[in-house]
Amino acid sequence: MILVTYGTRPEYIKIKPLIDEMVKQRTPFKTLFTGQHKDIVNNNSDFSLEMREFGNNRLDNIIQNCMNIPEKYFEGIKYILVQGDTTSVMGLSLSALHRKIKIIHLEAGLRSYDDENPYPEENNRKIVSTIADIHLCPTETNKNNLLKENISEDKIFVVGNTSLDNLLELKNKLSYTDKVLVTLHRRENHEIMDKWFNEINNIASKYKHIEFILPIHPNPNVQLHKHILTNVKVINPLVHEDLLNILIECKLVITDSGGLQEECSFLNKKCIVCRKVTERPESLGLTSYLVKHSYELSEIFDVHLNSYDNIIGECPYGDGYSSKKICNILKKL
Repeated sequence: MILVTYGTRPEYIKIKPLIDEMVKQRTPFKTLFTGQHKDIVNNNSDFSLEMREFGNNRLDNIIQNCMNIPEKYFEGIKYILVQGDTTSVMGLSLSALHRKIKIIHLEAGLRSYDDENPYPEENNRKIVSTIADIHLCPTETNKNNLLKENISEDKIFVVGNTSLDNLLELKNKLSYTDKVLVTLHRRENHEIMDKWFNEINNIASKYKHIEFILPIHPNPNVQLHKHILTNVKVINPLVHEDLLNILIECKLVITDSGGLQEECSFLNKKCIVCRKVTERPESLGLTSYLVKHSYELSEIFDVHLNSYDNIIGECPYGDGYSSKKICNILKKL
């Protein structure tokens, strides 16, 4: 029996197509939701944790919740599947290690090689890599990262990214209307969120014929600066399906989301990435373009607005059939 786990909305989005495929192929599994994003995840899992506060540090609280899972949840479990690099993923992996339950790491091998960007995710995924038994990598680059860290090649499988499995039916619905999708939320951008928002607002003022749409993240460090966005349509957080409906018809995307970077690549949308470094370098220069400082944003935006439909190369993150490939691997366990 495999225990499929998730704690945040991005994790659930990437695990859902795999769960659907496991049901189709009658792969035995149960699901566990850690409660890290209890306000933005629809919880239909077999087991669910109530996120408790042990102290003032949220990351510590997440770890302690993962380390205090009732033992009955592990009965009959041979493998735990974790997705990505959140603190829930690291905590669940440690919990599995302490019970000698084997760990399957979905979206393994991503590296920025900068412990502060993103923090704490870069450390989380490196820790999980050292104790995982099966590494499911989106790309060959990810596989090579793990090989450099002396991970045994027979434990590594290149399968693409499951997030793209959600997008297959959208490939024939693409358009390029006068809309720009904006999302910013990363911890490393919190202290400079006002600078990003000011620059985006100035760009929106310059291009009044374009609708800039920003689903505002619920984090207080993001909400604090939303008043800056006087020329931007600020809306409440969207369910993934509604976000995709904007994505398939926009001209450009401005974001610090790794998931959107992958989705843009698959849907032939150019993506301006507001980060110092990315753990997804495969699409740089193809569909994604890194902007390290807010004052560089306007110039980069101008360039790609004028060439929004000039897409180079194929999506490097998968073909939309990752879940089928993973289920074939799981059958052999």
